[in-house]
Formats: sequence, structure tokens, C-alpha cells
Amino acid sequence: MNRFVIAACLVCVLAACQQPASPVSPASPASPASPASSEPTFDVLITGGRVFDGTGAPWFRADVGIFGDRIGEIGQLADRKATLRIDASNLVVSPGFIDMLGQSEFNVLVDARAASKITQGVTTEITGEGSSIAPLNDALVKAAQPSYDRFKVTLDFRTLNEYFARLEKNRPAINVGTFVGAGGVRAYVLGSGQQAAAPADLEEMKKLVDQAMQQGALGVSTSLQYVPGRFATTDEIVELAKVAKQYGGIYISHQRSESGQIMSSLDEVFAVAERANIPAEVWHLKTAYKANWGRMGDVLKRFADARARGLDVTANMYPYDRASNGLDACLPLWVREGGLEPMLTRLNDPSLRDRIKRDMDDPNAKDWENQWYGSGGGAGVMISTVLDPALRKWEGKNLVEIGKAMGKDPRDAAMDLVIADRGETSVIISIMREDDVRLALANPMISIGTDSGARAEDGPYAESKSHPRAWGSFTRILGKYVRDEKLITLEEAIRRFTSRPAARVGIADRGILRTGMKADITIFNPETVRDVSTFVDPTHYSQGIEHVLVNGKAVVSGGKITAERPGQPIRGRGYRK
Repeated sequence: MNRFVIAACLVCVLAACQQPASPVSPASPASPASPASSEPTFDVLITGGRVFDGTGAPWFRADVGIFGDRIGEIGQLADRKATLRIDASNLVVSPGFIDMLGQSEFNVLVDARAASKITQGVTTEITGEGSSIAPLNDALVKAAQPSYDRFKVTLDFRTLNEYFARLEKNRPAINVGTFVGAGGVRAYVLGSGQQAAAPADLEEMKKLVDQAMQQGALGVSTSLQYVPGRFATTDEIVELAKVAKQYGGIYISHQRSESGQIMSSLDEVFAVAERANIPAEVWHLKTAYKANWGRMGDVLKRFADARARGLDVTANMYPYDRASNGLDACLPLWVREGGLEPMLTRLNDPSLRDRIKRDMDDPNAKDWENQWYGSGGGAGVMISTVLDPALRKWEGKNLVEIGKAMGKDPRDAAMDLVIADRGETSVIISIMREDDVRLALANPMISIGTDSGARAEDGPYAESKSHPRAWGSFTRILGKYVRDEKLITLEEAIRRFTSRPAARVGIADRGILRTGMKADITIFNPETVRDVSTFVDPTHYSQGIEHVLVNGKAVVSGGKITAERPGQPIRGRGYRK
């Protein structure tokens, strides 16, 4: 049996041990029913669907009855009474999808609907890539304030506990869990400079991780390509990972290199897993830049070899051949050191411009991931999102086009946009190849993350463009790679969407359809499900997702978003009330 299926089943068994014995087992025929009049009325009854339970096992035909926020029974229940009945004939009934890198921790404070996520079947998001939304000190609050002001959100929390309380008050449509970001912890203690952490600094960072783990963090994360995570040593990361390990957390990383140094970067991830004796995962696995295309087979073998020697290491990804991050990541590391204000000072210094442009065109950069060169220069870097509305005319255009319109070298145009938008501009970069994407998707250890915050076709997040992965990562797999290309089976895809990520981050009551589990359920039409969002025209919901229930409430009904907002914080194993 696949190791990940075993892990998912263990989660199921543990959850079942904590719940009352269920009256009907989905693995065996239903017990003889007492007269319908004497049986309790379901709050929701889903009838006639093909049930994919999330473990990767073959589907079976059954009804699913829900009491409150939990699955009450699974079996032949069509004659039972229910307050709400959902006819799932010709539809697939599966656990709600879990986005392994959702990035909506702030977005749901702006727009609680999480519309682009629930319309592709997502019910739970995992987030906190390197720099989490909490903990915060005065300096970090000041740095975050422009985004909060822009969207008229009050920043009234400092700790993870306080953020979760705010989340519950805001009533999002989806569940949200987060890692504590080692980069954020480093910035809390040391700022964004390149200095090494002294012993006293490291102790303070460890205390912050300890506090966050007790407040519900799922583990500790890094984003080692960017400032300030780039400045962390492996030893520093190991010490923080050891703290997370004490609370049952895992280590998860945007690794130091996804391109020329990817093998040594993987070795660092594996070293953290081994030295801290902690499960580890790589966020949004890829082989980036043309010189590294075709290396995915070697990367996957590296994982297989590490697992063969006993390391619990895995990865996740999104199903696209273009990536997205900040425009400022196109600038050399020395320009970005110290944070926003020092970066803007350097960019405004005419004497440094030629050096910056030379470094942007350097094919042999060693101390940073040269996103500009790796994307093929300005033609491969497209502006997707800006914070300043005055700059919105550049969205959807690449830097060659923008440079021409400005009458500037594309590199100067990039620098001037970073200045004008104060480092808030996001870009889509052409850095991957489809056959590498397909090879990784076919691997059973891979789960799925959108690496994008929730968007909507209306409201504040409709004003800017975005990467289509925010709108259609899960439905793209179901339509393109499962139904049309048959790269993986539907059972396997659903396992990767559900029990695989749930088991990975320690969510014991979601990810599998079993009695007693939380009623996070996605119901879709396997013949029509597909992504609609494109790079040129991204702002479109997916199609074919008919019903989505979060904690027993329908956030999507008949393909339409409802007014229900039943999402909850997802807290890790170390949570102490």
C-alpha cells in the first residue's frame, strides 16, 4: 500500500477513536434501519453520489448524512429525513480540498468569501510561507501597515492567538491554518539585515516559535530565496525546527534555490529533516530557468533516495509552467538587503544603476536566484498586480513593453516600478517547462497548493490581475490532467487534494469522508469541471464545482456562492488553550 495512503488511514483511525461509534460504516453494508420516524433528522443529506473517500480507494455509491458540522452517517440513507437535501446523482462527492499554500491569511480579512478558492473546491488553506501573519512587533506592524490601510483593514493583533480570534470574528468561508515563518521571526528579532544571529538572538527566536506552536502553528516554515530568510544559516533553521518538532509540527520550505543550486538546496532541506528529526516538505516544487529544464526526474530521484534512507520528506506544487512573486525579486540580493527603505534608497541612487543592471543580466549569479535573467529578461516578466491604482495600466504587460512605453531600458522600468509601488508589485514569470510539471504531478508524494491568496470577480480583489493558479489549480488538474490527459486517476488526484495534505500537517478531523469527521465536502461534475482563468484574462471562477460544504454549511450551492461563512482556524497539534 502507498505510504501516503497508510498515513491518511492512520489519521482516519485516530480520528475515529476520538469520536462516538458511528451507526453506519462506509466500508460495510448499512445496518437494518429502525422506522424512519424514530431516526434523527439530518441537517444535510447528500444523496446518490459517487463517494471518493479521500484515501485513494475505489469510489462507491452512497449517501452522506450530516449533523451539525460533522458527518453523521454514510450508507443507504435516501429515505431518511433531512432539513436540506442535495441531489448528487452523476456527481462526485469528496472531502473538501486542502490548499497546501493558500496565502489568504490577509485576504480573508478583506473579503471573507474566499471566492476563487471555494469555487475550485477548496475548504481549507494552509499558509505562512517564510513570514507568517503573526507574531508582529512595532517594526513589522509599520512595514505591513500600507496594505492594511489600502484595504481599510484594522491591524489589531500581534500574536497568532490574537490573529485567530480576529479570524473567527471575521467569519471567513474557508478554514485557515498557518505555519510560523522563520523569516518573520528573524525580522522580529534582527530586522532584515544580513547579520548572523547571536546566541541570545537565537534564543529569542526560539521562544517566539515556541509561543506560536502553543498558539496553534502547524510547524515552522522558511522562504530562503528572499530577504530576510536568505540570511539564515542551516544551523539557525535546525534550531527553530527542533522547537516545532517538540509540539508535533513539521518543517516546510520555499527552498534556497529552485534553479542552478537546486540539488544543494534540497540537501539543506534534507539536512534540517535529519538533524531536527522532523518531517519536511518543499513548497511549490519546480526546476526553474531554461538551464534547468529537464532536471525534474533527477530532483524526484533525490527525494526517493532521501526517503529510502528514512527521511520523511515530500513536496507540493501548482500545475502551471509560470511562477509568480514580487517584482523586487528581480533585483540583486544586495539591493534588497535591509528591507524596503534601504532598497528604495539604493534604487534612487543614480550611481548604482549600472551595477544593478549588470547584476540583473549576470548568468552566473551565485548568491541569489537571478529571476530576471532566468525569465529571459523583461519579455518573461509580466506585471500581474500593483498596490497603487495609478500603476494599474501596466498590469498584463511585460517589462519590455513597459520599458518601450516609458522610453526606458526594461531594467530601469523594473526599478522605477518597484520605487513607485514601494515594493508591492507582483509579477508572473516564465521559468518552467510543461514536461517537468507533468512529471512532478504524476508523483504520488506531491500535494497541491495554489501559492496565491483568494480573489473574486467583484470587490476589492477584482481591481487587479493575478496568476490563474489562484482561480483554477485544483480544477485544472481535475479537467486537464485527470479527465482529458489521464495523467493520474481521479481517486489519486482526490487523495492528493485531501488526506495527503491533512495527514502531512496533522489535521486529524478533515481530509477523509468518514463518520465523525468534520463535514468539509466538495461535490463536482467530473465531466464539466475545468479551470477558466488564463494568464491574459485571469479573473474567472472555475466551472463544474456544484456544491461546497465547510463545517456542514454550504458555501457553494448549485454552483453559486452563498452567504454562509462557517470557516474556522485550524490549529496544530501543539495548541494549548
